[in-house]
Amino acid sequence: MSPISAGRTALRAARRVVVKIGTNALTNATGRFNRDHFDALGRDLLWAAKGRELVVVSSGAIALGVERLGLPARPKDIPGKQACAAVGQSRLIQAYEETFSGAGRAVAQVLLTHEDVQDRRRYLNVKHALERLLAAGVVPVINENDTVSVDELKFGDNDTLAGLVAGVVEAEALVLLSDVEGLYTGDPRQDEGAELMLAVEQVTPEVLALAGGTTSGVGTGGMATKVRAAARATESGIRCVITSGAVPGRLRQVLEGEPVGTLFEPMGSRRSARAAWIAHALRPRGRITVDAGAREAIVTGKRSLLPSGVRGVEGDFGRGDPVDLSDESGDVFARGLAAYDANELRRIAGRRTGDIEAVLGYRYLDEAVHRDDLAVL
Repeated sequence: MSPISAGRTALRAARRVVVKIGTNALTNATGRFNRDHFDALGRDLLWAAKGRELVVVSSGAIALGVERLGLPARPKDIPGKQACAAVGQSRLIQAYEETFSGAGRAVAQVLLTHEDVQDRRRYLNVKHALERLLAAGVVPVINENDTVSVDELKFGDNDTLAGLVAGVVEAEALVLLSDVEGLYTGDPRQDEGAELMLAVEQVTPEVLALAGGTTSGVGTGGMATKVRAAARATESGIRCVITSGAVPGRLRQVLEGEPVGTLFEPMGSRRSARAAWIAHALRPRGRITVDAGAREAIVTGKRSLLPSGVRGVEGDFGRGDPVDLSDESGDVFARGLAAYDANELRRIAGRRTGDIEAVLGYRYLDEAVHRDDLAVL
């Protein structure tokens, strides 16, 4: 059996699945909520929920709010979008309630901001709540809390949110449904010779370059955000498929192992939950540049970062804040939690561990970033 066939077959065995439904998969050409299409997707979700634990990450609240308020178009200002989300969110969850109630399945509305996963305690609270819902046979319907989100609290798009949720619940498969068939070798709108990539073994810079940008004015994500979400999922050992939600039955085809959309194969074993949180849920507040020896020790030797390997410190971060680690050419290769604040690290950069107390007058740890607080990207 070829690796591609094996990966497709593995999707059939997935028992915990996250499905992301994008705005473009729920709206018509004018950006209005497409109820007939939603009903078709609902039938697919009902089928997928049989014998599986299902989590749905759904856009559509703003589109439903625009419809209910009778607006001519989606607002472009943040207060306008937030108002539409407030009106539309209850209508969105009601639509899912009606979809699943006929099959005797309860749904739960879960609204998140990035702060809910940035903070470790809140991250664990979200994880435990979702686990309890799934254990009870409930289908969580998750969306970003657009009513209260501002730039510093936003995930930015539901592709990113879905990738994080897949890691939080330790899903076996992530399916991203949008208005595109998958990742192509070129832009199919401009290149008639562009071919659909049925499988991607690793997300490289070249693969990301194929992804391009935003595809429409009604969604916040584009192919690039989907590919990045797929990369996050695969790093956590989760298979991901990007495919079109505009085709009825497409979700069923994916979970039956048919060769539709683009399959992203998982990379190695799953990350630990803590490593996944550091790698994907945190936003860096600074950067530490390290020398070649320190990079080798971290990536290959799975060692901590010692002050002696630090060559530069950027930003104004505190002790325990997330920071990116980069080599001297500027390539970011890891993320971790700083054992010292930025000013302290600048003072002990390049020093031996034994010099820390002499320089600072105290010593928290021997490491600048401890191995337990590191995740290689």
